[in-house]
Parts: sequence; structure tokens; C-alpha cells
Amino acid sequence: MNTKFCEEEGLREEYQCLVYLVRHGESVGNLNKVVLGHTDLSLTDKGREQAALTADYLSEVDFCAIYSSDLKRAFETAAPLSKIHGLPIKTDMRLREMYFGDWENRAVAELIVEYGDMYWVDWRGGFGTFVPPSGEAVVDCAERIVGALEDICEGKSGAILVTSHAAAIRSAWAKICGLEPGAWAERVEFPTNASFSILGYRDGCFYPVAYSVDGHMGKLRTAIQTK
Repeated sequence: MNTKFCEEEGLREEYQCLVYLVRHGESVGNLNKVVLGHTDLSLTDKGREQAALTADYLSEVDFCAIYSSDLKRAFETAAPLSKIHGLPIKTDMRLREMYFGDWENRAVAELIVEYGDMYWVDWRGGFGTFVPPSGEAVVDCAERIVGALEDICEGKSGAILVTSHAAAIRSAWAKICGLEPGAWAERVEFPTNASFSILGYRDGCFYPVAYSVDGHMGKLRTAIQTK
């Protein structure tokens, strides 16, 4: 483990598992400012570079398993570390981004025009209490992701890499931190592209260790964004 962000021995003794939760690199949807949700588009060239930087930074972590959302942008983000460690990528649909219903594959600019306050007040300002039209509630997305992580950690010991998505990671982190949904928007930001967050797991419970670590990205770091 890289001691730049945590102390290896202390964490090994304290937790059964350490989950490295990685947001995918820049996707075609990010570049074009489109809300993807379950829409399946790949990484951009920049996104692949970001994924490679994160893989290199985490190359000394002794991962015992790699899991990913089955969507291309997450799977492609896991690929460099899979190659480095010689581990297969196990996909799990429960690690997908939240489903945005009528907002799927829509340009942010269009949504602002059509939905106005719902976009700015309910989604951007509310987040944790938001339910997109015909879509998945943010709180339900959090339940889905945390449930998947619990199953992934069951019976394992060591470091586990999991690649997922912005709203999925943000909502799961807020839930694990014990925050009420109404406070999620104010207390937890979206993780940046190809950043990693660390969760400790012990006796069926998760513990937040580090969130949206991205200092290694340098000039390829992205600003906090919605998707």
C-alpha cells in the first residue's frame, strides 16, 4: 500500500478488508456533458490516461480481487490494474451508476432548459433526496451499492479494487458516513474522475478512511462535476 495516503500496518490490523472504490476516468458522456446513468459509453483518451495514472499509483497495493460495474467506462478503468496484478475483472450490475430514467443520455443543457428548478434545486442542491423522473432514487442507489460491497467483502481478507461511478460512490459514501439524505449534497461532493476512495470493512460494517484521492492526477485532474 502507498503510505502517502494511509499507514499500511495500522489499517491491516484494524480491518478485515480495504475497499479501494475508484470512479471511472473521463467518459464520452463527461466530455460532452451528457447524463449517462446506465447508458453504456466508453472512456475518452484522457479517461484512459487517468485510469493508467491511478493504476500506476496503486500498483504496489496487494489486491486480492478486482470488481467493476459492467458498464464500459468502469470496466475500462479497472483494466490497467487488472493487467498489472494479473487478476480477472469480475463484473457486477449492482455497481452501475444510478438509473436516471427520463434523463438518461440527455445533455445537461437540455435538462436545465426543460426541468429548470428540478435540475438545480432537487438534483444539484438536494442530491440525497432526489428521484429523477421515471428513474432510481439516490437513496436506493446507495442501498444497492452498499449491498454489493457487503457481498464482495464477505469471506475475503485484504485489499479489493472496485470501479464504479460518481453518484453511486457519492451516495454510498454518504450512507456509510451515517448522514441523513438531506445533508448528502452539502457534506459529500462528487468524486473526481479516476480518483479512489478507501473504505475499511470489519464485522459486517464499513468505515470511511479516505475520499476522492486524486493528487496523483496532476494536470489530468478533473474539477468536481455532476457526472
